[in-house]
Amino acid sequence: MTTIHRRLLLGAGLALPFAGTARAQQDINRAASFIQATGQELVAAINDTRADLATRRQRVAAVLRRAVDVEGVGRFILGRWWRQASPQEQQEYMKLFEETLIRNLSARFGEYQGVRFSLGRSQQRTEDDVLVNTIIERPNSAPFALDWRVGDVGGQPKVVDVIAEGTSLRLTQRSEYSAVIQQNGGQVSALLTAMRRQIQQLAAREQGAR
Repeated sequence: MTTIHRRLLLGAGLALPFAGTARAQQDINRAASFIQATGQELVAAINDTRADLATRRQRVAAVLRRAVDVEGVGRFILGRWWRQASPQEQQEYMKLFEETLIRNLSARFGEYQGVRFSLGRSQQRTEDDVLVNTIIERPNSAPFALDWRVGDVGGQPKVVDVIAEGTSLRLTQRSEYSAVIQQNGGQVSALLTAMRRQIQQLAAREQGAR
């Protein structure tokens, strides 16, 4: 092997880790920019007191549908029960899951009035996703940290989980949903009933916060 060949091979060997590092940094920067833009949109919608509540909810819904992998997260949360649900139950579950996601936030508009956020440290979690840390500040409340897990879904960055105080919200929700189904003889329909009830409660809370 000539000296030139050895240098070429050595150069290629060095380039691979550098390429991997560059791509990881690119993924981190992309995820951080995505959360920055998404967070600003949510904050703007929540803090816009000139708009009525329904309009703000619609704006929040549009941001969440665009930013969150609703189908992927919803199916993960239902877990093994997804395969046991009928096609009609699957369809209704996804509709109710999205509505619950939106209503959970809109019912708390009053609590989040004046909210601000700032980016913390971002890090590559696995080859497939990045963890973006944010600090949430509200008037008269202590700041708290939220970590956003951002994955690549169909070539676009999407939120696939939110971690609060070290706890994965999708894992917590998965456990809660599974418990409801198990307590009702493995009937997915029981979960759908509970979700409809929760949406009614959140809607009533939203109306009371006008």
